[in-house]
Amino acid sequence: MAHDLKFIDPTAGGGKAKIAMAPRPLDLAGKVVGLLDNTKEQADIILQTIGEALRERHGAARVVMRRKEAFSKPATDDLINEMANEVQVAVAALGG
Repeated sequence: MAHDLKFIDPTAGGGKAKIAMAPRPLDLAGKVVGLLDNTKEQADIILQTIGEALRERHGAARVVMRRKEAFSKPATDDLINEMANEVQVAVAALGG
């Protein structure tokens, strides 16, 4: 009976197709940057600090902050589409 057990080798790699990364802008000067809060503790504080630095140090024209419903759920299609229509660069936060 022990011979019927199947094992999965975690080092074998996944079978999922790889998705190409979106092109990155050369700089953020004049761009609208979206910051997505994942609702974890202090994610909003981290993002506010990052937003200020992006404006002051990297010339971002504006920073748009949005918040997911819960860290355990993906962002809704409506939220993603809203951000995609408003921003040129988006960053998802990972709070503690």
